[in-house]
Amino acid sequence: MKLKPVLQILLAFAIVAFGYLAYQSIMKPIKFGEIKNERYEKIINQLQDIRKAQNAYKEVNKKYTGSFDTLISFIKTDSMPMIKSIGSLTDEQIEAGMTEREAVVKGFITRDTIMVSALETIFNNNYAIENLRYVPFTQEQSEFKMAAGVVVTGSNVTVQVFEAKVSNMDIFADLRDEYLDELKEENGNRIRINKYPGLKVGSLEEANNGAGNWE
Repeated sequence: MKLKPVLQILLAFAIVAFGYLAYQSIMKPIKFGEIKNERYEKIINQLQDIRKAQNAYKEVNKKYTGSFDTLISFIKTDSMPMIKSIGSLTDEQIEAGMTEREAVVKGFITRDTIMVSALETIFNNNYAIENLRYVPFTQEQSEFKMAAGVVVTGSNVTVQVFEAKVSNMDIFADLRDEYLDELKEENGNRIRINKYPGLKVGSLEEANNGAGNWE
């Protein structure tokens, strides 16, 4: 029995709609993964820069800071010690097997400690240090959450620690409506294995040497 034209049209629409939904169910997670990888890469780079800045700050001040104002001011205006070598091994000394350490002991090479701009030492003078606090891709220039403190290890050693982080909800705030299911799944997977649902460097709960949760 032939279908009436109206039913044929409705059936065609149903087939197209079903095909579209099936396509979306496959492509949406793939698209979200591509967006996530792009954003994670840039945010991880910035968290690594925060770690560099914190390590430099600690080298001078013997502790970390929980303030971006303090950290950025340090990088912009402070200096760090750098060891400068004066002189070098000659071809004859190298052929004789002399090491640089031996050359220093014998006075052929001298070393002096000089103070160099922290910004130049850690990054370069063109680095946009004022943007260190801001999370890439986020609306209204959201800032990383940063804090510093101390923890006591199992060996009863007091260790200086810091933490900088941003949640997935903030990273993908502009996409929550479109990719809510994918975002919930991503966060759920992280929480199930007791991991922070976002990106984080360092920890206020353990001495992890400033490791990132992507490493």
